[in-house]
Amino acid sequence: MQIQAIAAHEQGAMLRPYTFETESLGSFGCVIKVLACGICHSDLHVIDNDWGTNRYPMVPGHEVIGEVTELGPEVRHLKIGDRVGVGWQASSCMECRYCLRGDENLCDENKGLITDSYGGFADYLQVDARFAFRIPDGIKTEHAGPLLCGGITVYSGLRNAGMTSGQNIGIIGVGGLGHMAVQFASKLGNRVTVYTTSPDKAEFAAKLGAHEALVVPREGALPQPQRPLDIILNTAPASLNWPDYLAHLDADGTLAFVGVPAEPLNIPIWALLGKRRRIMASPIGGRPSINEMLDVSDRYGIEPIVETFSFDQVNEALQKVRDNTVRYRAVLVR
Repeated sequence: MQIQAIAAHEQGAMLRPYTFETESLGSFGCVIKVLACGICHSDLHVIDNDWGTNRYPMVPGHEVIGEVTELGPEVRHLKIGDRVGVGWQASSCMECRYCLRGDENLCDENKGLITDSYGGFADYLQVDARFAFRIPDGIKTEHAGPLLCGGITVYSGLRNAGMTSGQNIGIIGVGGLGHMAVQFASKLGNRVTVYTTSPDKAEFAAKLGAHEALVVPREGALPQPQRPLDIILNTAPASLNWPDYLAHLDADGTLAFVGVPAEPLNIPIWALLGKRRRIMASPIGGRPSINEMLDVSDRYGIEPIVETFSFDQVNEALQKVRDNTVRYRAVLVR
């Protein structure tokens, strides 16, 4: 079949129409009629070839929600008409020790939807059905896409840092990632402390469920939280004074990164050694983690805050993401 898409035809270019032919469906293939697609900063990185891996034309969009229209003969977990979502990952080897334990995102052969194929800025998407996830009825279509990228990123980061319930959790940043992290941490029964440079976002964080919001000055001492923290999740891309944040962790506490600072970390070992603290980073989650995250979002009413645009407004929406003026996730809808 022919797919009508919107593509970058060269590095950093504005998007314009593009038509391509699909390949044969395959045993585990799936065709999805696209209903909505979120826009992520990673889409901009790929449009601009910031990672040096691109081929053009490239079709962005890795927060795809749609309706199943065709399935390969070996697909058992989906049926025609299901509402499903596809996130960053498009495939893995399905055979290595990481895949077999449900960490497909750690597979050495994992492939990204928009780095290795065509994404969801299109009328249809063809993908490996094993990386398409049924969306619970309680999650709105325009909210589901960001959960499959930003949502799973912060959920997996928190879980792999050891988050359960009854803990003291710190979140650095209240943006596209942070505003979802606050909801996951608080609605799963934790006391949440937010770090932000904006008084407005401090007030907003309280509405999301934060119990304490610390406004961090551009210069000067970092405000102290009321209690030592078990986990601090950094969602910001900024380079900060990490030893000061480590000092806010309790013994055996973890500083976890899902936001990526541009500069290497500069950490004195004594900031870790004295209280047996640790540092970790986390990418997206594997398939079991994604299904769990969707179930938690449905049961606890976790919703990303989105601005919606028509697919015809794609370049306007991309520019707002570039300018960091979207609050807090941009989503294209039909």
